[in-house]
Amino acid sequence: MIQVTPSITLDESELEESFVRSSGPGGQHVNKVSSAVQLKFDARRSPSLPNDVAIRLMKIAGSRLTQDGVIVIVAQAQRSQKRNREEALERLLDMIREAAVRPEIRRPTKPTKASKERRLQGKDRRSSIKSARSKPGLD
Repeated sequence: MIQVTPSITLDESELEESFVRSSGPGGQHVNKVSSAVQLKFDARRSPSLPNDVAIRLMKIAGSRLTQDGVIVIVAQAQRSQKRNREEALERLLDMIREAAVRPEIRRPTKPTKASKERRLQGKDRRSSIKSARSKPGLD
């Protein structure tokens, strides 16, 4: 079990890892070893995630989300397969932690009477400055 937040834990069987050849650093070693990691997590069907967290997670995933609701994270920056696995898992956990935070609902407010007065006084001041710039009228 992987502890994501105090209320969310993931079962390791929900994660699917596959290893592919990396295009990152490593010289000739890169052509022989599959050090890049593709981590797949089915966010839509995961029993570990509450429904609202899963929905926010799929929005956060963006282009990493497939049509089936599977999040695919590719990590290939490191030379070591182990470090790439850790990096991919950490990125997934960060996304889940971000999705677990419930966004605050904005409550619309009305301007105060004093702020309306200040705005109107500013408009009057500006209007008098502009009217003073005009040519004097014919009397």
